[in-house]
Amino acid sequence: MTAHDLTACDARTALHVAIIMDGNGRWAKAKNQIRTMGHKAGVGALKRTITAAVDLGVTHLTVFAFSTENWRRPESEVNDLMGLLRAFIKSDLERLRREGVCVRIVGQKAGLPADIVGMVNDAHEKTKDNSRFFLQVALNYGAQADIVEAAKAIAAGVKSGAIDLDDITPESFGGYLSTSGLPPLDLLIRTSGEHRLSNFLLWEAAYAEFVFQDTLWPDYGREHLKAALDIFSRRDRRFGAVETGHVQKP
Repeated sequence: MTAHDLTACDARTALHVAIIMDGNGRWAKAKNQIRTMGHKAGVGALKRTITAAVDLGVTHLTVFAFSTENWRRPESEVNDLMGLLRAFIKSDLERLRREGVCVRIVGQKAGLPADIVGMVNDAHEKTKDNSRFFLQVALNYGAQADIVEAAKAIAAGVKSGAIDLDDITPESFGGYLSTSGLPPLDLLIRTSGEHRLSNFLLWEAAYAEFVFQDTLWPDYGREHLKAALDIFSRRDRRFGAVETGHVQKP
């Protein structure tokens, strides 16, 4: 499925899905393992979910991999997470490229290890022309910081005369976010039973449907994603209008 096929899709299919991949630590604790083993198992869940998303008709998947707040975790855990990211790119990038997946990082590259920045830039460069499926990895991402940076960029443009204040709209504002160019978010999933957004896609989730699932992320797979999509398909998305009995697009 390509970007050109979006209008031909069943309106009840969530085309853009975001996932807060939560529960790695609790999964490891339940098995008397160190937290790193939970994160490692979580990478396997991500691979399964990407495959399932493609099969189930999703076109865009945005996953929360590392937040700006995650730097507060123990240094050893942060290093392990970065190591898993390196390993994922090295082992799976070529396969993703062959399968038509476009890989993109959203978030602040400043502050990331230099080699990570190089690897994610290379990943996007090698896959940027792919259009079968779009994978966005939120890395060093925080929605509030992203919104602030967008506001700063607009303010600088207004000050310099490059931007007319009257031209600023919700649509144009979104173009200054690190998620610029993505279609509207349809469905946001959080695993592990937690019911909060944790500073993820606050702007983009304005009209998204939320599904909270109890499954810990390392155990997540096709059946869980399908269950979330089935729930989405039964929702009546009104976008402020009256109930219609049919899913609508904004």
